[in-house]
Amino acid sequence: MMKSAKVFAALASLCVVSPAFAGEGAFDNTGLNGSYHSVEVKSYWSNGEFPKGFSLTIDLAFGPDGLHYHSVNDTRKPQLYVTDFNATLDDVAGPLEHNPRFNEIRIRQLDADTFQVLEQKDGDVIVGQYWRFSKDRHMLTRWGVGKAPDGKSKAFLETFERVK
Repeated sequence: MMKSAKVFAALASLCVVSPAFAGEGAFDNTGLNGSYHSVEVKSYWSNGEFPKGFSLTIDLAFGPDGLHYHSVNDTRKPQLYVTDFNATLDDVAGPLEHNPRFNEIRIRQLDADTFQVLEQKDGDVIVGQYWRFSKDRHMLTRWGVGKAPDGKSKAFLETFERVK
């Protein structure tokens, strides 16, 4: 095979698996459906202020229209911080209601295990993060950078174990 043909074949194979070509519905995400709970000892914030007793449960339900997300942060009991949204997986901003920090959510699936998630306020990215599921679907890791309500940015790594 000629060198240019080998290069073309290699590029063509990249196009098949490249995230740029992985549109909504390109992956079967039903194996990711379930509840995930935070693992405090495997999580941190770069500012050193990761909350002691951090407790966040995330319920994910993937379907043909994208993702239904529901979470309850009960770290500061009895006060609960609840987040609900529906999002497509095509990198198009959709509404994120009842949240003082963000009013848009953008999700793009990069491969079978990885998602780019952007939480925005009027088009401005406030939190940029990646979600990565373990191959056995028992762990979810979220890592990225976000601007806190006080205006200061921090990097974070949050680990979750599947509970249902």
